[in-house]
Amino acid sequence: MKFGLVLTAFIAFAFSGYAQVNNPVIDADFPDPTVIRANGYYYAYATQGESNIQGARSKGLQHWEMLPDVLPKRPVWANEHYWAPHVLYDAGLKKYVMFYSGESTDDKTGKCLGVAFADKPEGPFVDKGTPLICGNGFVNIDPMGIIDPKTKKKLLYWGSGFEPLKVQEMSADWRTFKPGTQPKTVVQPKAEKVYTNLIEGSWVDIQDGKYYLYYSGDNCCGDSANYAVLVARADNPFGPFTTLAKASGKQSSAILEKDETWLAPGHNSIFTDNSGQKWIAYHAIDRKDPKKGRVMLLKKINYINGWPVVK
Repeated sequence: MKFGLVLTAFIAFAFSGYAQVNNPVIDADFPDPTVIRANGYYYAYATQGESNIQGARSKGLQHWEMLPDVLPKRPVWANEHYWAPHVLYDAGLKKYVMFYSGESTDDKTGKCLGVAFADKPEGPFVDKGTPLICGNGFVNIDPMGIIDPKTKKKLLYWGSGFEPLKVQEMSADWRTFKPGTQPKTVVQPKAEKVYTNLIEGSWVDIQDGKYYLYYSGDNCCGDSANYAVLVARADNPFGPFTTLAKASGKQSSAILEKDETWLAPGHNSIFTDNSGQKWIAYHAIDRKDPKKGRVMLLKKINYINGWPVVK
């Protein structure tokens, strides 16, 4: 009987998902990772590298196969610096939709938000031909889209450049912002002493009817890299969002910070594995070999007492 219980427990453990991964799972520069599940694989997308947009896929989270450039043709409105892609599948359109940032071809304009479409998660993604929005510097970067399960509204979150993070409703085909709508501020910068001078990297996860807005600050890169993942919570996707610090009385809303091995962890995505376990994917700098750049790491994440906790 005891042997049978042990065997049953082992089988349950073996097939309950991916109990452990050894980080980094992509030991090369793979910043701002988005991970989705599609067609029996996990797909990851990342800021530029040698491609316009990097892509990789994996059967089991630990070993990743690098893909050809998922955005092989550069959009006519941008000439370089393709940042922070986010990909979702729109079942109504039967398309994979990718949001990303690019440097405008206009010298007087900074970065813009773009959207591209593909029939398969590995691409090729084709840009719609014009940017969604442009602005000064790098205010308009780090887009993330959701289809609100309650209202079915299609929403886009974005922001950086020392300005607030924003959300705005989009058209049914994702090609424009919905006429008559305006961007709404969801989180302000400089709200806490650490990590909030600049905030960016919006990501929304829905758990138990609550909307959790993950974001990162303050400095992702370089000699002064000081980055972390923070979180706020709301009852609807437009807010108002309450930060973890305000809700708990703590001084910081950070849930993932540097440690003895990894520096400047941040710009995360949240995804669910085949067993229902949620994971956080993010980049960080290896203290022992910072020249590799921002490598990709995975950790399990669970919601405890109404807030996410990274294991």
